[in-house]
Amino acid sequence: MPEISQNLGLMPGQADTTPESITRTDWYHRVPKVELHLHLEGAIPLDSLWELIQKYGGDSTVPSLSALEKKFCYRDFSHFIQTWTWKNSFLREYEDFTHIAAAVARDLHAQNIRYVEAFYAPSEFYRQGLNIQEITAALRKGLSQESGTEVALVADLVRDSGAASAAASLREIAEVRELGVIGIGIGGTEHMFPPELFADVYGEARDLGLHTTAHAGEAAGAESVWGAVRKLRVDRIGHGTRAEEDPRLLDYLAEHRIPLEMCPLSNVRTAVVDSISQHPIRRYFERGMLVTVNTDDPKMFGTSFAEELQCLHDTLHFSDDELRRLILNGIDSSWLRRERKEELRSSFESDSAWLS
Repeated sequence: MPEISQNLGLMPGQADTTPESITRTDWYHRVPKVELHLHLEGAIPLDSLWELIQKYGGDSTVPSLSALEKKFCYRDFSHFIQTWTWKNSFLREYEDFTHIAAAVARDLHAQNIRYVEAFYAPSEFYRQGLNIQEITAALRKGLSQESGTEVALVADLVRDSGAASAAASLREIAEVRELGVIGIGIGGTEHMFPPELFADVYGEARDLGLHTTAHAGEAAGAESVWGAVRKLRVDRIGHGTRAEEDPRLLDYLAEHRIPLEMCPLSNVRTAVVDSISQHPIRRYFERGMLVTVNTDDPKMFGTSFAEELQCLHDTLHFSDDELRRLILNGIDSSWLRRERKEELRSSFESDSAWLS
C-alpha cells in the first residue's frame, strides 16, 4: 500500500522539517476537531492492543510490537476485513473493552478531537460469549475515564451477520440507549450484503428514535449508496467514495444535503483509491456536497486526523479556510441537538488554534 510520505512527495521515512512545515503540522494537531466515522475497535493504540495480545499468550504472527505495526498493511479491502477479525479475537472479556475504550479516549483527547460519534460492533463478540448490553456498559466505563472528549456510540449491526441477526442486535441495543448509544450503522462486506436487506431493521431503528448511517460506496459502487438512501433512508452515508460513478447520485446527495463521512487515507490504505491525489473529496467539496473528513480505523492504518488534514492541504490543495469548513461540516452533520452544535461551533471558533 502507498505510504503517506509518498503521497506527500517525500521519500518513505523522510519528514519535511522546514520551519513552515513544522508550524503547519503543529496547527493540524492543535486545531479542534470532530469525528463522525471512527471505529473504536480500529482506533485502539497499538501498545494497548499489544497488552491484550500478551494477556492471551501472544501470537506467533506478531512476535514484537514492530511486527504488529507491519501486520496492519493490506492487499485489498478483503484482506483488511480478515485482519480486523484477527484483531478482534483478542477482545475476550468485558474488562478488555473498558481497557481499549479508556486508551482510545486518551488518544482522542491528545489529538484535540472534542466530539466523536464512534462505531462499535458488539455483535461480533457473541462467539466470545459476551452480550451487547455488558459490552456497551464496559465501553462507557472506559470512555468516561477521559472527560476531555465527548464520545457518543453508534452500534454497527454488521451486515455480514444478516438481517435477522441485525434485528436481534437492535433490540438488545435499545436496552442500553441510556449509555449514550445514539444511532446505528452497517459495516462489513458491502458488496455481498446490499443495503436493501436491512430496510426493515432501519425502519425499526427510526421508530426507536435512533439516528442512522450506513457504509456505502466503499467496497461497492453507486448502487450501494442509492440503496442506503432510498431503502434505508439514512441520515448520513459512510464513505460514499464511489458515488461519483453515477453523476445523478452526486446531484441528489448535494440537493438533499446528505452528509458523507469521508475517510481519505483509509480509502488509500484499503486500495479503494490508488492515492490521495485521486480521492474524490475535493471534487465533492467543489460540487457543494456536504462532506466531512474522518479517520475510520486510524491505528490499523497508521494514520491520524492531523495527517488527514495535512494530506488534504498538501495534495488536494485545500486552503486553511476550506479545512476549517470541513471541520465545521462535521459539527453540522453530527447528531447533536441544535443548541449543542452552536455551543461546539462557538468553542471551536474562539479556540486559540482556530485561526493561528
